[in-house]
Amino acid sequence: MIRNIAVVAGGDSSEWQVSFRSAEGLLSFLDNDRYDVRIVSLRGQQWEVVDGSRRHPIDKNDFSYQVDGKRHTFDYAYITIHGTPGENGLLQGYFDLIRMPYSSCSALVSALTFDKYVCKQYLRGFGINVAPCILLRNGQTVDASRVQAELGFPCFVKSTTGGSSFGVSKVKTAGQLPEAIRLAYEQGSEVMIEAFMDGTEITCGCYKTHSKSVVFPVTEVVSESEFFDYDAKYNGRVSEITPARISTMLTERVQQLTSRIYDLLGCHGIVRIDYIITNGDCINLLEINTTPGMTATSFIPQQVRAAGLDIKDVLTDIIENR
Repeated sequence: MIRNIAVVAGGDSSEWQVSFRSAEGLLSFLDNDRYDVRIVSLRGQQWEVVDGSRRHPIDKNDFSYQVDGKRHTFDYAYITIHGTPGENGLLQGYFDLIRMPYSSCSALVSALTFDKYVCKQYLRGFGINVAPCILLRNGQTVDASRVQAELGFPCFVKSTTGGSSFGVSKVKTAGQLPEAIRLAYEQGSEVMIEAFMDGTEITCGCYKTHSKSVVFPVTEVVSESEFFDYDAKYNGRVSEITPARISTMLTERVQQLTSRIYDLLGCHGIVRIDYIITNGDCINLLEINTTPGMTATSFIPQQVRAAGLDIKDVLTDIIENR
């Protein structure tokens, strides 16, 4: 029997438009012989099935919709929202309530990984290397002298819950700090200031099912910008090299760490973890993406191809595992 799949996109963050690119990618990747796939757009309280030029409102009581008086339901939700409410646990909680299986981590794990500060402090307790940082809440500011003493310049200023593409600043001097903090607060009520780490940026994807554990090849990220910001990520100002130009031994360590973090958090579905390699082949966690980009050129499809796998089979693994 063909299953009805909702690819849920949009959301309320600054990356909502990027989410629809991932939705189109998933639409092209999923097995049409197994699944009848529809894109569902979520923007605020406006939830609707996208059917060409037509839009069909979603009944939030059971995530169903009607076309010409006939009610349609979904069997599964593939969440590809980058930001709230699809990456922070809110949507996962809703689907749990209506007993709809979905692709991503649980509500708890999604909430934990979405908050960069909380997630890093949690994993620090398991010996994972993370950058020193200062946390600000609800409009708090900090003296540049404290930042200089504890972190030094340059440093990064970002929202704890915003995406990595918006509201992130590389601060090189004390005078740049207030504006960077203001910009980060536009993305959320908490801001973190992190020490700068000089090294090689990499990323590694992973997924696990009841019967298998798959860790993808590592990708090296070389940005033409100051860091991997929106311009680099979506306007081609970056080189993405898969497999990464690192040693076999270091690659294996990164893959083992990715698998360990996946298990420590109790992840589900495809997760991508970003790192920076500093002197002495020290692997430092940057962030965890529980709804990674899924366009044809995104990291995960690149890594799937480099592993000699078919993205259609990988997505089938995810859907059939729940």
